[in-house]
Amino acid sequence: MSELLLISHGRYCEELKKSVEMILGPQENILTLSLGPNDGPDDFRERFEKIMELSDHFTVFADLIGGTPCNIAARVLMEGTKKFDLYAGMNMPMVISYVNACFVDKKGSLVSDAQNGIACVNEIIEQA
Repeated sequence: MSELLLISHGRYCEELKKSVEMILGPQENILTLSLGPNDGPDDFRERFEKIMELSDHFTVFADLIGGTPCNIAARVLMEGTKKFDLYAGMNMPMVISYVNACFVDKKGSLVSDAQNGIACVNEIIEQA
C-alpha cells in the first residue's frame, strides 16, 4: 500500500485519522501534517518536504482547495520535484474508500465516494 498523507488546517487531519482508525483499526500507512495557528507557509513546506522523502508512493488528501496546505502541496507538484496524487476536500468516506481500495489492490473512486458520502438526512427521512 502506498502512503497516504492527510494535510489540514489545525488538527483536523490528526482527528480524521483517529476517527478512521476507530472504524478500520490502526492505519500505519496514514501520516498527518497539520498547519498550526503559529505556523508559516515556509515551516509547513519544510515539514511537508521532509515527509515526502519517506516514500516514493504518496497520495495526499488536503482539507480545502485554495488553503495553505493544499497550495503548498500543489506548488511542490508544479515544481516537479516530487510526484504524487493530490486531492482536496478530504472527508471520512474518502479516506475509508482509499484504505479499502488498498486492501484489494485497486484504485478507488475517491472523488465520487467522497461526494456520495454527503447527504441531507432530512430528505432521506421524508422519503421513507
